[in-house]
Amino acid sequence: MQQSVPIAQDLVLVGGGHAHVHVLKRFGMRPVPGVRLTLVTRDVETPYSGMLPGYVAGLYSFAECHIDLVRLARFAGARLIHDEAVGLDRGRRQILCRAHPPIRYDILSLDIGSTPRMGDAAGAAEHTVSVKPIDRFGERWEALLDRARELGHMRLAIVGGGAGGVELAVSAQQRLARLLPTPPQVTLVTREGLLPSHNDAVRRRFEIIFRERGMRAVANNPIVRVEPGRLIAQDGSVIEFDEALWVTEAAGAPWLANTGLPLDERGFVIIDETYRSPADTAVFAAGDIATMPAYPREKAGVYAVRAGPPLADNLRRALAGHRLRRAVPQRQALALIGTGDKRAVASRGRHEAYGAPVWWLKDWIDRRWMRRYTDLPAMESVDDDAMRCGGCAAKVPADVLARVMARLDAPVSDAVAIGLDSPDDAALLSFPGAPPLLQTVDFFRAMVGDPYLFGRIAATHALGDIYAMGGVPETALAIATVPPAARPSIVEHDLFHMMRGGSEVLAAAGAALVGGHSAEGAELGLGFAVTGRTRPGRLLRKGGLRPGDRLLLTKPLGTGVILAAEMRRLAPARVVTAAIGTMLQPAAEASACLAAYGATACTDVTGFGLLGHLLEMLTASDADVLLDPDRVPVLDGAMTLLREGLASSLHAGNSIALSSLTGEAAQDPALAALLIDPQTAGGLLAGVPADRATDCLAELQRLGYRAAEIGVVAPRSGGKPRVSLEAGCVRPAEAPLAAVAHS
Repeated sequence: MQQSVPIAQDLVLVGGGHAHVHVLKRFGMRPVPGVRLTLVTRDVETPYSGMLPGYVAGLYSFAECHIDLVRLARFAGARLIHDEAVGLDRGRRQILCRAHPPIRYDILSLDIGSTPRMGDAAGAAEHTVSVKPIDRFGERWEALLDRARELGHMRLAIVGGGAGGVELAVSAQQRLARLLPTPPQVTLVTREGLLPSHNDAVRRRFEIIFRERGMRAVANNPIVRVEPGRLIAQDGSVIEFDEALWVTEAAGAPWLANTGLPLDERGFVIIDETYRSPADTAVFAAGDIATMPAYPREKAGVYAVRAGPPLADNLRRALAGHRLRRAVPQRQALALIGTGDKRAVASRGRHEAYGAPVWWLKDWIDRRWMRRYTDLPAMESVDDDAMRCGGCAAKVPADVLARVMARLDAPVSDAVAIGLDSPDDAALLSFPGAPPLLQTVDFFRAMVGDPYLFGRIAATHALGDIYAMGGVPETALAIATVPPAARPSIVEHDLFHMMRGGSEVLAAAGAALVGGHSAEGAELGLGFAVTGRTRPGRLLRKGGLRPGDRLLLTKPLGTGVILAAEMRRLAPARVVTAAIGTMLQPAAEASACLAAYGATACTDVTGFGLLGHLLEMLTASDADVLLDPDRVPVLDGAMTLLREGLASSLHAGNSIALSSLTGEAAQDPALAALLIDPQTAGGLLAGVPADRATDCLAELQRLGYRAAEIGVVAPRSGGKPRVSLEAGCVRPAEAPLAAVAHS
């Protein structure tokens, strides 16, 4: 997250289309000093349109035809903003997003694809599945396959007779034919003939394929209305379906109409031969969202792919203030249309070819293009300091902290009811004639490039200490560091985004932001000093565990290793976004639930990992614990990364806690690493009476927590607390503790 040169300009890419992935790759290979690159994208896995029909046919896996934008953005040194653009303020040079504050830019490029145009047929939006936007189609197709399995048959209608609709129809037919016990009924409907932009030989080829496969084509008969399970054509005929896919001509995103940019009749951004808007020197566009009136071309992936190199070059030139270069798209392109059975049709001008060799050529071209953006150059060797983690994994190790605190001669105060002499998650202050107050503070370096998202995570984490003690937050003071920039507006933008994210979380928790301190620093950093109040009779502490209590954990583990792997471009996008989603889940409802079910002790699992914080509870409670390793919840992908030897930079500091482990499972290095993995905004760990644990767990899960019952408290058996790893140690509440402890 550190920067060596102050930021002078912001280049913002909106959308992860084919042209923009090339821009990211090029800027990653040759960065521009002083230029900050930002990618705003609705989805973090972007499909390659050339391979998507092969995915529909079952010839490619999801990963084979999707580019991981989290990894590519990390390679490019770009901030990734996981959000959808919904507007553009050209006067202020800001992108308006659905869930973020406005994002500033100096140069902007749009590659957001097209939007389904379904208004011509009433009911189409409600009763059919749109292929556009293409980056959302994968999940919709999987849902369709699930329905086909459930029904045991499928009447599939495809509306749209261009190359996209035809290729989708033949690919879907092949997939469904293999999936179902009876042949699928596939009908394609088009307002014109099949493949109107291709030659007669290509059209005849697909007519033969349709006939051989028992597929039906209804040409020159547009759909005017869609009802549940029924397409109504212009001539009044009805086509019944179980599922229908809408693949007709799309349009530009509706919000573009309010930008003041020149658009064509279908709402696409007009650009000149340099890929820049003629009305705004700061705005570029490429891919399906753009149209070049002087050189009109059909909306096809091949043109979007070939726009990447000239767009990247002209963005670099615009940033430097140099003259842009013209790039006229070729008049004709070779179209390779798959037929879903490892054969394909080649179409160029008046020429046509068909067969397995054409598929081999298409597959080779498509895989080669994908490798450019998935097989990225290995990271250069960097020193350990440059790869140290942010978030709570950036804490000082527990043994170092303990030695420092032991050396302090801290003064005492009658107002401190819980402080350094009996440390807990928060201090408790008591003043005559006033209710007691809880105080805590947290601060760490950014672990994500998005300052707004970082602010939300930092505030969620800071509130955890108050909730761990069963309290309610009241106020917060912020402590922030922001890297220097060449212009005050850039510093203002970053600080505002970070503070806006944090203040929204505080406000939702009922805590008022009352002040704080900010300073320049090498990188983004944020923390909060939070003051809260206790609930009457519900103060929770680390001590208080009783033999027989069940241990409940409210969130899965693994954020430390996932964030460390993401920094090294080794964590898949889905794994990273799931981990971030977990970090953003507030602990307020979990805290109230645990208190309502009589929790005897509680802490939040953060930088010292599950084992480190559990040992603090056991030490304070004079107890041991039996922990069931099979019940410990884990974030998807975390164990795979741990087994590959990845770990956060706090792993070594936390490993001192491993000496407390006993049991055969303690010999598993990956499991041991999971137990000491530092968590940012981790879950609450609580002891709950055995007879109430099952109901408490059910309520936590109903509230949306991925909670689990992971162990049972046992009497202390030695001088130091012991954590025994025993699969199956958690038994029904009526089982005697002695039986559990010695089983």
